[in-house]
Amino acid sequence: MFTGIIEELGEILAWEKNGDAGRVTVRGPLAVSDASTGDSISVSGVCLTVVEQGPDWFTADVMGQTLAMSAPAQWAEGVTVNLERAASVGDRLGGHIVQGHIDGTAELLEVRDEGTWRVLRFALAAAHAPLVVDKGSIAVDGISLTVSAAGDDWFEVSLIPETLERTTLGRRTVGELVNIETDILARHVARLARFDGRIPA
Repeated sequence: MFTGIIEELGEILAWEKNGDAGRVTVRGPLAVSDASTGDSISVSGVCLTVVEQGPDWFTADVMGQTLAMSAPAQWAEGVTVNLERAASVGDRLGGHIVQGHIDGTAELLEVRDEGTWRVLRFALAAAHAPLVVDKGSIAVDGISLTVSAAGDDWFEVSLIPETLERTTLGRRTVGELVNIETDILARHVARLARFDGRIPA
C-alpha cells in the first residue's frame, strides 16, 4: 500500500521487452536505500516488486496486464518516473490509500496556469467516470491528488508549485497519457451496487 506522496524522481535506466511482458531497471537512490528483494515500489503509480538491486537502482518484472493498462511511453530508457516506497505501519497517511493497481490511463486534454497554481484537465473513460467525484481522491502517475472539478467524461486537478516541482506532472504536455487509480472506496461501493448491496453470508 502507498499514500501517493512522491518521495523522489527516478529514471528508467533500462527496458527489456520479453514477449508480452518486460523487465525494467530504475534509478532511485532513496527508493532502494532500505529496500530488499520482494519489496514493493510504486513507479508512476504502478506497484512493482524488487527482484534485483544495486546501490542506487532496482530491477522489476512488468507483466503483460500492467503493460496493457499503463502509459506505453513510461516504459523507455531515459524516462523520468515518480517513485514511492510502500507505506510502513504507523506512518502518517499524508495522501490517501493508493494500492498501485491502476485502472488504466487518461489523456491530458488541457493545461491552464492560474496564478501560482496550474490546472490539468484529463479525459475520463466511461468505465472510470462513476468512480471519480468532485473533491474526491485520485492517484495520477502515483500522486495522491484531490479532484478539483469533474464532468461526465473529464476531471481536473489543481497543482501547487511543490507538486509541479517534485513530480512529473510539472512537465506533462497536452496529449500525453498518465496512469490513473481511482479511490478504492469508490470501487468497492460500485461493486456492491452491482449486486444491489447484497453481501454474501
